[in-house]
Amino acid sequence: MRALVQRVSRARVTVEGRVTGEIGRGLLVLLGATHQDGEQQAAWLAQKLAGLRIFPDGAGLMNLDARQAGGAALVVPQFTLYGDARRGRRPDFVRAARPEQAEPLFERFCTLLAAQGIGVERGVFGAHMEVELVNDGPVTLMIETPAIVGTSGDGPA
Repeated sequence: MRALVQRVSRARVTVEGRVTGEIGRGLLVLLGATHQDGEQQAAWLAQKLAGLRIFPDGAGLMNLDARQAGGAALVVPQFTLYGDARRGRRPDFVRAARPEQAEPLFERFCTLLAAQGIGVERGVFGAHMEVELVNDGPVTLMIETPAIVGTSGDGPA
């Protein structure tokens, strides 16, 4: 799984003029899945993001995670994170998981992240969404699950 994570002051998703998810301070997570992804990858990534220390402490250093900073997460399904545009002018998406696999993984990830103590709002799987955000910092990270989780101490640090 891949997550493009942005520390935000606020973010929201709108579908057909209706707000479907909105947060104040927290994480905007654009989430993509590939064919090899499953429960282990979703659990690893949820744990990683919950403990990601990218919020400033009293001294202005990035020492706090979203929970400690009182933040929430807005998770947006984003199959285009697995787009490959190295050849030609039109990206291909053969590495992106099919919707019947990706949607349950998206929902499972959201559930696992919420279980870590972070309030979770969602985008709408398969919908055309408008995403608005104020990137705080800016702080933006790409996080990808290890190829094989749980076999060599690959858990989140």
